[in-house]
Amino acid sequence: MTFSRTLKIAPSILSADFANFGQEIEAVEAQGADWIHVDVMDGHFVPNLTFGPPLVKAIRPHIKTVMDVHLMIAPVDPYIDAFVDAGADVITAHVEAGPHIHRTLQAIRAAGCKAGVALNPGTPAETVDYLLDMVDLICVMTVNPGFGGQKFIESQVEKVRRLRAMIGDRPIHIEIDGGITPQTAPLMRAAGADVLVAGSAVFKGGSVANPAPYGENIRAIRTACDTLV
Repeated sequence: MTFSRTLKIAPSILSADFANFGQEIEAVEAQGADWIHVDVMDGHFVPNLTFGPPLVKAIRPHIKTVMDVHLMIAPVDPYIDAFVDAGADVITAHVEAGPHIHRTLQAIRAAGCKAGVALNPGTPAETVDYLLDMVDLICVMTVNPGFGGQKFIESQVEKVRRLRAMIGDRPIHIEIDGGITPQTAPLMRAAGADVLVAGSAVFKGGSVANPAPYGENIRAIRTACDTLV
């Protein structure tokens, strides 16, 4: 992964057809996805249950871009090696997922992965003030974690502006997760984000048999950012 602040669209496979993950990933990449976002939920830290390292490992060969693994689990530390072995390029943990987020980020990097930290809507930007030299990505949740299809929380735009100012010239991605559409994407891009996670906004209307809508949806998000920023 070479660092760049160019806009990256990262479809969340949480909105894909679960019976066809491999083909869905290949289709969405062929239609212009820059990263693939993998939401791991444990039914404990968030009120939903998705999948673990075996599924992540199974889809890795289908991903030609970046595998961006978002761990909405607690604790995180005992599972870092398993997700690294599964092929994650980026592993993101939530500030609240354990008592020692500093140690968690150290462990992710020590295992050979890019380290991300996620902020829930109620988590202040200042929480990461002393972590900025240890992270490669900050994920700002613009919905409460746990379910797809939620409404975008407007207050997070200002949080992204503050984070962008805090980051300065450090090579840290700002990722937005939740409620991204052609209407909300330009707000976040203008505030300083460079990775936009989109689930239903990318996968709606398409399928493995008819992938063209995936490309249309991705281009609609990208074009909105290009014209309004």
